[in-house]
Amino acid sequence: MKKQVHPSIQEFKEFVKKHPTLVQEVRSGKKNWQELYEDWYLLGEADEKWKIYKGSKETSSPEVKEDFMGRIFSTIKNVNINDVQEQISNVGTAISTIQDVIHQFQTFKKPSSSNLNQAHNHPFSFRKD
Repeated sequence: MKKQVHPSIQEFKEFVKKHPTLVQEVRSGKKNWQELYEDWYLLGEADEKWKIYKGSKETSSPEVKEDFMGRIFSTIKNVNINDVQEQISNVGTAISTIQDVIHQFQTFKKPSSSNLNQAHNHPFSFRKD
């Protein structure tokens, strides 16, 4: 038995098909379906807001690309270089510590070859006459 979908929801589905980047916005967590549906219902399909979502990702409008680049540059601008350097130093120190621990376990686990050779050459060395 097929459920009947409200006509406005069916219209919204058709609208989303015409504006495929809306799906990407929802998947990335920037928007949710409820919010988009309410905006679509209140503003209508002809609103300027929807122009940036029209078309596929590969054929996105220059405004979307410029907005994306602007977000990247603003994020880079807000990065504190000293914090990044400190984090890199901390990671390097952690890696060095892990390498030291691994080296200690390898040295502890591996018997020295000189002890093995002596045992094979003199199997009864504890019995001297």
